[in-house]
Amino acid sequence: MSSVPPGSVLAIDPGSKHTGFAISDPLRLIIQPLETWHGPGESDALLSAIDTLAEDRQLGVILMGLPLHADGADSERSRVIRAFVLKLQDRFPRLLVILRDEHLSTKEAEVRLYDAGYRGQEIRDRSDSWAAMVILEEWVRLGEPLNPEPEARG
Repeated sequence: MSSVPPGSVLAIDPGSKHTGFAISDPLRLIIQPLETWHGPGESDALLSAIDTLAEDRQLGVILMGLPLHADGADSERSRVIRAFVLKLQDRFPRLLVILRDEHLSTKEAEVRLYDAGYRGQEIRDRSDSWAAMVILEEWVRLGEPLNPEPEARG
């Protein structure tokens, strides 16, 4: 029996200037990228944007990408994200917030976008949300492991 709550999952690929979002349906069968949010990361404005996304959906989980080094060690950015997750947990106490290693998700997103026929600026415009989609797809594919710390990707 899974201890992950039911409902949609909102995946977030956080950036300092752009943040990508992807969402699943409540059964977690369909995953799609959403519009990339442009603005300062870890801000109250980003929390408001997440509020807006959460309003119309039956969210159970927020899956936050964590930018770790290749060896799994925290990066300077991952420490900032960990602090932001505390704000998320305060803002959305009924939702489970899970950190997920995002290492190489942007590279995978860029490859997928290229294979789908996008080029140049089109790839840059979509890569954050497609990276969030990659993070979410991998998490669902691996059986939705519940772990307060990022899981190893393989």
